[in-house]
Amino acid sequence: MKFIKEDLTEQIAAAVAGRKQIVIRGGGTKAFYGNAITHSDQLVELDVTPYAGICSYEPSELVMTARCGTLLSDIEAVLDEQNQRLAWEPPHFGDAATIGGAIATGLAGPGRMAAGGASDFVLGTVLMNAEGQELHFGGTVMKNVAGFDMSRLLTGSMGVFGPILEVSFKVLPKSIANITLLRHCTLREAFECFAQWQARALGISAASWIPQDDTQDGALYVRVSGAEPAVKQARQVLGGELVEEAQAQALWHSLREHTHPFFSDTVWRICVPPLADPVNESMPLVEWGGAQRWLRQVSDVTNIRHAAAQRGGHATLFRAGAGTSQPADGVFHPLSDGVAGITRRLKSNLDPLGTFYSNRLLRNI
Repeated sequence: MKFIKEDLTEQIAAAVAGRKQIVIRGGGTKAFYGNAITHSDQLVELDVTPYAGICSYEPSELVMTARCGTLLSDIEAVLDEQNQRLAWEPPHFGDAATIGGAIATGLAGPGRMAAGGASDFVLGTVLMNAEGQELHFGGTVMKNVAGFDMSRLLTGSMGVFGPILEVSFKVLPKSIANITLLRHCTLREAFECFAQWQARALGISAASWIPQDDTQDGALYVRVSGAEPAVKQARQVLGGELVEEAQAQALWHSLREHTHPFFSDTVWRICVPPLADPVNESMPLVEWGGAQRWLRQVSDVTNIRHAAAQRGGHATLFRAGAGTSQPADGVFHPLSDGVAGITRRLKSNLDPLGTFYSNRLLRNI
């Protein structure tokens, strides 16, 4: 039997009538992300994965619209036929990953440093509220937004305001040429390289320094993308060893999907300006030219968050390994009073009855 939007409307109406809260569930590949859900008889699950399919795709316009339950792998397969791609390289973390989950979490892979994040590519969204109404935000072109860009605000909202039924997003052509270069260096030397390369047009589409056995020594990988002449010229400037293509693809995939051994246990995500000072005594795995840093050892949550804030960033317990408890105030860096106030007003306007479970993103919203 074909799944239609009315099925979701009926499930939401039943939850409202029963005075229950709704937890939105997609493919479940990112269930580890966010605050732990406190299950009770008052919580019901809304599975949005049956609402799937590509609504429209205009390769010449570089725009696609898809329903929330559409598998990321299906979208990427269609784009691949047109030699196009999802430029923010959303992580899957499993075969069941959906475009709805990618937008709801707002996560991005190695290409984020050059192309932008998920919110930079979202053009429009359709949100279903607790009354079963469809709220349309944005559209399918870049210049159609006045006031708040709600589609971007919904990116990373983790279902706080309701299920994102459909999303329109911009795609990009695949790069003509890609190479990955390797140089062995210390963390300090890696940051010196980042500083030298930051202001130069070298076509760097990804960069990562990976520590060796939690020491100052490690390997710096740099991916360069673009036209053949530009890539060749950048290689001469950057130096380093050329990594075989299959090995390079496996590396960037392991960083995107967290299958690299570094991510085998508890991991914290620190986002700071690219050239900010180190924020922890343990050796990080560094991405995005220094802007994203992953840590395995954080003994003092208050200290790491204070250090990140001092440097203009934030710290998140991305994945809690066995025996690791979540911080009392949540896994995400506490919001400033101003941002928290705006979030509460949005929640009040879009979901006044508090139908959609919000503690996974923010506690006491």
